[in-house]
Amino acid sequence: MTQTNATKMTSSTSSTSSTNPSAAVKNELAPKGQLRAGMNLGNTLFTGKDASGQLHGVSVDLMQELAKRLGVPLEMVVYEQPGQVADDSAKGLWDVAILAIEKTRAKTLTFSPAMTEIEAGYVVHQDSAIQRIDQVDAPGVKIAAPVKAGYELYLTGALQHASLVRTANFGASLAVFNQQEVDVLAGLKPNLIDSMGKLPGAQLLEGNFMVINHGLATPLGHSAADEYLSHFVQDMIASGFIAHSVEKHHIIGLKAIKG
Repeated sequence: MTQTNATKMTSSTSSTSSTNPSAAVKNELAPKGQLRAGMNLGNTLFTGKDASGQLHGVSVDLMQELAKRLGVPLEMVVYEQPGQVADDSAKGLWDVAILAIEKTRAKTLTFSPAMTEIEAGYVVHQDSAIQRIDQVDAPGVKIAAPVKAGYELYLTGALQHASLVRTANFGASLAVFNQQEVDVLAGLKPNLIDSMGKLPGAQLLEGNFMVINHGLATPLGHSAADEYLSHFVQDMIASGFIAHSVEKHHIIGLKAIKG
């Protein structure tokens, strides 16, 4: 994704800080004088947009708090999908983002400790012979998943027999599943549950194939920022900030890590 394709939204924050970040931390997290947060609209459990175009959600709360502690304005650089955020990590377009912690991404990103968890699961057609999670990875089985989603990256390395049909986004995965082009639909369980009304003749399998952890991500090579963000996330967990934000936004299926 190029800079012209990423939407930028700027908001001011209080300069009052409850911490005392060093000059090195500010230079690495706000090199342009503001905190540029990569915001992913593809994960609605973290980020939503209202009718006026304003962003809201757990991600916004966390980024506003981080900018407040740094004493800098917040600029939100908006992307449609998480893979686009990760792809721009080396381009200097954003300074910090919330992304699924995943080993492929760790080649170009450093992650904070995990702060949340979300289950990922499967939906199958009602007449499918697949009735359990452990039956999905079988020869000839086709699984729809959005390209570069955290769980798609996991399945790419984990599947031994089944094949992936990579789609542009979750909506496209729903479409190919309904068109009977695939046997299985993969997704975050809260999104799957919310989508069952759009999936006639489908059933959600019990359990999950993975639990996805999210953290704050920065491009590699920012050691001062990484240490600061590690302490920031630990504080957000211990204080109940993340759990309160999840509750405030009525997000079902996103769980804060317990301190």
